[in-house]
Amino acid sequence: MPGKHQHFQEPEVGCCGKYFLFGFNIVFWVLGALFLAIGLWAWGEKGVLSNISALTDLGGLDPVWLFIVVGGVMSVLGFAGCIGALRENTFLLKFFSVFLGLIFFLELATGILAFVFKDWIRDQLNFFINNNVKAYRDDIDLQNLIDFAQEYWSCCGARGPNDWNLNIYFNCTDLNPSRERCGVPFSCCVRDPAEDVLNTQCGYDVRLRLELEQQGSIHTKGCVGQFEKWLQENLIIVAGVFVGIALLQIFGICLAQNLVSDIKAVKANWIKHDDGYKLLK
Repeated sequence: MPGKHQHFQEPEVGCCGKYFLFGFNIVFWVLGALFLAIGLWAWGEKGVLSNISALTDLGGLDPVWLFIVVGGVMSVLGFAGCIGALRENTFLLKFFSVFLGLIFFLELATGILAFVFKDWIRDQLNFFINNNVKAYRDDIDLQNLIDFAQEYWSCCGARGPNDWNLNIYFNCTDLNPSRERCGVPFSCCVRDPAEDVLNTQCGYDVRLRLELEQQGSIHTKGCVGQFEKWLQENLIIVAGVFVGIALLQIFGICLAQNLVSDIKAVKANWIKHDDGYKLLK
């Protein structure tokens, strides 16, 4: 109608999405920095920072790597998402989206491959555990990780107690002078609920006995089989955790992309108004 002016709403960056993404990522940034600090502190305590070659000397997995890698990835993602949202920086937001998308697809591909190539994964898990069995006494963190796994899943070795023949301290060869010869770590032992003090020597000479006699003293099932059993029993919980993580990643990507679209729309509007102002001049 004549005399009435139509009002067009100017495009703007949504504050809710912007500050939610900022808050979401600052938590990840802080947690990532904490993980990284713990990892570096652990390496400092073990003298790795003063002797970098020690990283390649360990035959098995150094659990500190998990803190370093996870902490590093979380810190980078948290920084990009946090600063990108706060400063409305499209480059950092796109980097955040692409990096998070790559992690999501890597997780998806790993899950599919693990389901399709079950036997190959089982063999690789056996190989991985046995490599770490060999290096059991080489690193205190690795030792604690193996002890925790064997106690939690009530298992011993990858396939069974005889896998400890791979370790120079526990093997049954006549040339082995170790007191732990033909034994297993204490974490393989069947715990007596009445015992208040942990008997760390309960696995000594246990593999010199017959297999039936061993069953009363130590766990005779392998950790690979026990892990598979645990996975089947807790499949819904494990699947729920992975689906939750995946949805969180997708939500983060969508939020970042939506913010990028808003920023681009605002910038395009600025250019349009600037061109109009130049024409009027």
